[in-house]
Amino acid sequence: MTLGITVGKFYPFHLGHDYLIREAKKQVDALVVIVGYKPTEAIPGDIRANWIRTMHPDVEVIEVLDDLPEAPEPWAERALEILSDRRPDIAFTSEAYGEPWARLMGASHRAIDPPRQNYPISGTQLRTALAENWQMLTPGAKAYFAKRICVLGVESSGTTTLAIALAQYYQTVWVPEYGRWYWFGRRYAPHAENWDSYEFVGIAQGQLGIEDALATRANKLVICDTDPTATYVWHRRYLGKDSPLVEQIARSRRYDLYVLTEPDFEFVQDGTRESKHLRQLMHQNFIEVLEKWKKPYIRVGGDRSNRVSKAVEAIEPLLNFPPLRESS
Repeated sequence: MTLGITVGKFYPFHLGHDYLIREAKKQVDALVVIVGYKPTEAIPGDIRANWIRTMHPDVEVIEVLDDLPEAPEPWAERALEILSDRRPDIAFTSEAYGEPWARLMGASHRAIDPPRQNYPISGTQLRTALAENWQMLTPGAKAYFAKRICVLGVESSGTTTLAIALAQYYQTVWVPEYGRWYWFGRRYAPHAENWDSYEFVGIAQGQLGIEDALATRANKLVICDTDPTATYVWHRRYLGKDSPLVEQIARSRRYDLYVLTEPDFEFVQDGTRESKHLRQLMHQNFIEVLEKWKKPYIRVGGDRSNRVSKAVEAIEPLLNFPPLRESS
């Protein structure tokens, strides 16, 4: 069995790193990826390691505290210590240290695209200018860094229209309302007018599940058409009481901005809506919850153009991604 090894910070994990791992896997029976991390870095080592595990479940990923000098000899000793009774046959890198590092481990070295012709990017470039190099991030890293915008509002207040418009404006993903499709799926069942608390827990979890799936395709932003905060308010509406579990789910997720749509136009019945007479009360409930939980939000009203313009004005400052802390 041929054992391969590679090492890096993967800070953050980009397409050049992914290419190196993919090419290395083709040449060995098993591959070990060592992720070096420092507590002072902005992205924890386990998160970086999990990005790699998600894309490469057939690779052994090991997190290691980066407390050594940046030199081949100590890292060769550390790698052999980690591997225990195993010995690597081939070391894969795209760096100048690769040849001496491999030799000190008793392995051969194979350089993978040292000039970075396939993916002209480095971790330093990304840490310095994340937004400009966004498309070089791997899916997990995109989901991690993307700003989350939640468009929130009562029935027939234009949330979906605004969410889609913002996604088109920023050429990014938008997250449909999971609860709406859940309702479509259950509406013909017996006693469909009766709701149970567990259903709202499932809706809140389902909303986050589809959001996280789509976030891997984000272009700096994830535009969400509702979130578990809305589920919490609807639980109160249908069951007449709050759900601590739904509240826990809602408060565990952070959004960079809520855009609350005003119900300032005529109610439109699409065959599923039912709370025309409760629109203003529900709208006030949303405001009270956002205020109580200290969520960052703006209110938008008027026509579509005015709503998009006001939302964009609030979103733009969020796209100034600060540089990531360098290793120290």
